[in-house]
Amino acid sequence: MPFQITSLSNPRVKGAARLRDRKGRDAQQRIIIDGVREISRAFAAGVAVLELYSLPELCRDDKHQQLLATARQQQAELIEVTPQVMEKLAYGNRVEGVVAVAAPPVRSLDDWRPPTDALVAVIEGVEKPGNVGAVLRTADAAGIAGMIVADGETDLYNPNAIRASLGAVFTVPVFAVTSSAALAWLKANQFRMLAARVDGATEYTRADFRGRLAIILGSEAHGLSDAWRSENIQAIRVPLLGQVDSLNLSATAAVLFYEALRHRTAGAGD
Repeated sequence: MPFQITSLSNPRVKGAARLRDRKGRDAQQRIIIDGVREISRAFAAGVAVLELYSLPELCRDDKHQQLLATARQQQAELIEVTPQVMEKLAYGNRVEGVVAVAAPPVRSLDDWRPPTDALVAVIEGVEKPGNVGAVLRTADAAGIAGMIVADGETDLYNPNAIRASLGAVFTVPVFAVTSSAALAWLKANQFRMLAARVDGATEYTRADFRGRLAIILGSEAHGLSDAWRSENIQAIRVPLLGQVDSLNLSATAAVLFYEALRHRTAGAGD
């Protein structure tokens, strides 16, 4: 049965609240997850959820009860809290009645065996966790096999990234490595590469998105580094017909991921 915490000064509450900051996540080797949908996807992906804090008056509907049942089955510790404690734990004003503390998933790119015709996304140098999450959400929707975060400037399990991905950070295989390690892995695994650049020689509609392929995107601030300039990497562009000189990263990702999906499913219903 769950036990109760009513004090804002409880050490466990303080420890969980510190997981909002990267320093706290690194020190404790724990992450914090908000919301029924995100926690449910973490459970479904096999993430080790250690504690589930709940606000009883917001957990009476079926979706919350199912989550609590899953937590019991997975032997997560159930802790009931007061509204004041939940406000301290929850993300901003987002009080959905449940907050989880979990061990961060450990994934190694070298151990991953993608499908023969895998489509992989690479994003380089992205600073904002919300952008990482938004691209992951689109990657999940468009059927991307996995995503590599190269030289990222935020950790994968920042609460903003988890929230923006709607929990896809747990369902899509995602790996944080250096750009050089990402490039070496793609070459060793015989991926063709399409790099999105404002000055790309080929418009994206003329590129071939079939087969074992990586779509590579840079940050909004700096674009892609020179590590991704090579005769073996085709530079593609999304046309910009107005006054702006770039697209939001997640918008570019959506355009390219769904163009890839169109290419790869063409004729599937014939």
